[in-house]
Amino acid sequence: MTPNGTRLALMITTDAAQMRALGGACAKAHWRLIMARNAEEAIAMLGTHDGMMLDGVLVESCADADVITALHGRRPALPIIVQTTEIGGAVAALRSGATDCLVKPATPERWMHALEQATTHQSVKGELRPLSEKLATQLGFDEIVGSDPRYRNALAIAAKSARGRFPVLISGEAGVGKDAIANAIRAASPRDKRPFVHFDCANMAPNAIDSELFGHEKNAFTGAFSRQQGAVHTAEAGTLFIDNIELLPLSAQAGLFRLVERQEVRPLGTNRADMIDVRVIAATNGTLEALVEAELFREDLFYKLSAVHVELPPLRERRADIPPLVRHLLARICSLPMVRGLGVTDAAMEVLSAYVWPGNIRQLQGTLLRAAIACEGDALTAADFPNIVRHLHNTAAPTSHAGGLAGGITLFGTDGHMRALEVIEADVIRLAIGHYGGRMAEVARRLGIGRSTLYRKLIELGITDVA
Repeated sequence: MTPNGTRLALMITTDAAQMRALGGACAKAHWRLIMARNAEEAIAMLGTHDGMMLDGVLVESCADADVITALHGRRPALPIIVQTTEIGGAVAALRSGATDCLVKPATPERWMHALEQATTHQSVKGELRPLSEKLATQLGFDEIVGSDPRYRNALAIAAKSARGRFPVLISGEAGVGKDAIANAIRAASPRDKRPFVHFDCANMAPNAIDSELFGHEKNAFTGAFSRQQGAVHTAEAGTLFIDNIELLPLSAQAGLFRLVERQEVRPLGTNRADMIDVRVIAATNGTLEALVEAELFREDLFYKLSAVHVELPPLRERRADIPPLVRHLLARICSLPMVRGLGVTDAAMEVLSAYVWPGNIRQLQGTLLRAAIACEGDALTAADFPNIVRHLHNTAAPTSHAGGLAGGITLFGTDGHMRALEVIEADVIRLAIGHYGGRMAEVARRLGIGRSTLYRKLIELGITDVA
């Protein structure tokens, strides 16, 4: 992403007409598209100012898998979307490191959809989405895998709350399974046969949330040509699951407080209050307390929603649960059409258990799904997870020794003198990028600098060999 907030994509193509069409679609979605005519140009661009700020790469043809391998090897965290004409090419592209494959010829809208999905960190994307959706079946509490004490305590709180009417707040990092817990609460409640409406604030423009949530009357605002029912009315007598509630605007927070306090809702453009019987389950990434302190989230609404608070620990804090989760998820994946039965070797399990899984269970499931589709043997091996193996190798912390620090940052050169500050700083940045899996926003936050400052330092220090 560029310092002004515009996202940047590189397309490798020789088709100028396609480039112009896609460039127009990108501009409408607040992307900027730059072009490389071949693999050499694309790789050279990675070291430029624009190359440091890339959010995605589009490859017009997967005929040459070497370009995918080369790009992925230099920038593993960078999404790569490839156009292909047949399944064999798609499998080869995925094995080489592609994030998504599109069927040729892909429209500009299809390219943009894939690019948006890839860069919003959805763990299973594009043509694999129909398979991932088949995995999203509803699980009961007795089917949810996990023996970690903190996790089992969270499940116990959620299960106990299922029979009640109080709001429930589920908190945890992205991918820990908040939606699965919300579904399990609904399935164990008296409302299990009633509507279950999933309302994700992250998928909507802030100025549209009030209307989409509470509905509106005709002429309530410019463009309101007809009356529209909101998600609250759709969930009547059932359950409303509001995901990413930390993104809810203050105006909508007032309406939601009215709903949980008095079970009434006012559509935009009217003073009429409709009585609604709906149970609210909310999910957050865990920042609500900070937003309350900053007066960006209503304190009274926070206390109402957190009457029952289910806190889910990240997967890295319950490593012992990874092997049973792998077996459980792999069994479900192997029950899908076009996926045959597979085992998993001890070496592969060690690799999967050692990884930190920043995307948690969602990332683990997506990783297993892709590996299972591409696997040619009878069991998944460590070789089926090359990106994870490479990451573990790059971030392995050597033992501390005189003149150095744990984590591989050496303070003294071979001549016994301190190394230059900019050299040490470059090593720290490389280590942080590897540790946080190339998530530049997180790297910048942990280093205490702005993202644009981080990109500027990458250029100034000549750092090009990063994820």
